[in-house]
Amino acid sequence: MSPEELARACADRMWSQDTASQSLGMALDSVGLGKSELSMSVSETMTNGHGICHGGYIFTLADSAFAFACNTYNQVTVAQHCDVTFLAPARLGDRLTASAVERSRSGRSGLYDVTVRNQHDDVIAEFRGNSRTTKGTILPD
Repeated sequence: MSPEELARACADRMWSQDTASQSLGMALDSVGLGKSELSMSVSETMTNGHGICHGGYIFTLADSAFAFACNTYNQVTVAQHCDVTFLAPARLGDRLTASAVERSRSGRSGLYDVTVRNQHDDVIAEFRGNSRTTKGTILPD
């Protein structure tokens, strides 16, 4: 299996069990070794008291993209630390896309950056995640 095929197989397996991302209407748009892209539309239930998308939903979209990117090597990998900087508001009806890319991977640790943009290509948020590989694989032997 090529690295790209491995990445896709891991993503498909994870996606089949990811009810959190699916229940928010996320779509797994693309995946490759150390990278992924997920998208989601801002619904009325995602807006806060200011009439904009609650930051927790933006964080969740970025975190899901991070998870798919760092699990492309068939090793169970989880978030060790992450942070987000919100740069612009997302609004009702916006289509948000989170693009995750691996910056560094060594031993059991990884570093990933995720950019969240709206349908106009405006940057909504920047997310950085530190990953930690644990025991086990995503795909059965």
